[in-house]
Amino acid sequence: MEKVFLGNTGIEVSRLCFGALPLGPLQKNVPVEEAGEFIAYGLDNGISFIDTAQGYKTYPHIKNALGKTKVRPVIATKSTSDSYEGMEAAVLEALKGMGVDYIDIFHLHAARVKPDVFELRKGALQCLHDYKKKGIVKAVGISAHNVNTVEAAAYREDIDVVFPLLNKAGRGILEGTAEDMERAAAHCSENGKGVYLMKVIGGGTMIDDFDSSLEYAMNLAGKYPIAIGMVNKEEVVYNIKYFNGDRDLEGIIKTRNKKSMKVLQGMCVSCGKCMDACHSDAIRFDDTGKSSIDPSKCIQCGYCVPSCPEFCIRMV
Repeated sequence: MEKVFLGNTGIEVSRLCFGALPLGPLQKNVPVEEAGEFIAYGLDNGISFIDTAQGYKTYPHIKNALGKTKVRPVIATKSTSDSYEGMEAAVLEALKGMGVDYIDIFHLHAARVKPDVFELRKGALQCLHDYKKKGIVKAVGISAHNVNTVEAAAYREDIDVVFPLLNKAGRGILEGTAEDMERAAAHCSENGKGVYLMKVIGGGTMIDDFDSSLEYAMNLAGKYPIAIGMVNKEEVVYNIKYFNGDRDLEGIIKTRNKKSMKVLQGMCVSCGKCMDACHSDAIRFDDTGKSSIDPSKCIQCGYCVPSCPEFCIRMV
C-alpha cells in the first residue's frame, strides 16, 4: 500500500487510515475481541495508521489488536480537554488504555471550534508540547471541521499535523465550502504540516457515491492519507483492495453497512442537548416539539448519542 510522510514530522503512514470512531459506543459498539481481530488483520495487510480519540472509547479495541500483531502502527488520538491538567490526564489515559509507551500524534479535538481555540485551550496545547519534549507525544495536531481554524493552523509553529473534514459535497464543513477547505489544507501542507482527511464519504452518508468521493480525495494535490471508519473484516478487506488499486465497485454493495442516526421520539424529552452537541446543525425540533435529524446535514459522527440523557438517539 502506498505510504506518505506527514509534512515535516518524519512520520510515515499508509494512505488508508483506520478510523476507529464507529467501533465504539457512539456508533456500532463492536465487541473488543471482534474488533481486535479485524484491526490486526488490517495492520498485517498494509494499514499502518489508526485514528481514534478519548471520546470514542475505542482504546481497548486498539490495545486488543496490538496484542495480536507485531506491527506498531502510527496512532493519532485527540482530546477536547482545555486545561493543562485535563490534557495531561488524557495523555496518560491514552498510554494506559492502548498499552503503548508513546502517542505518535495527539490532537486538540476541536470539531466545531473557531480559530480562538488556540487561545482558549492554550493550557492543553502547552501540555502536549511538554509531553512532546519528553518524547511521549511525537507530534501535536488539531482536528477541525472549521475552515478558518484549519487556515489558522497553517501558520502556527506549535501545530505539526492538521486533520480537517473534507469531502466533495462539502458536507459538515463549517464556515466555508469544500473548495475553501481544499485551500486551507493546501496552505497547511505548503507550510510543512502533516495533513490527513476525515469524512471523505460524509461519515457514510455518501456511500452511494463511494468511488467518486474517494477519487476526489485521493487525487487532491497533497496526496493526503484518508481516515475511513470500518466496523467489520469485510470492510477492511475491501478498503485495502481499493487503496491497492483493485476497484471492485460491486463489492461496495456487499460490504458497506448503510447506517443512519434516529431519534426515538417517544423517549425524547425535548431538552435540546443533542442540538448543542451537533457539529453540523443537523438537529432541530419538529412540529411535535421533539428532536429530529436532517439526513441531508448529518455526518453520522455520533456525538449526539452520549449527549442525550434519555439515550433516545441511536445509530441504526
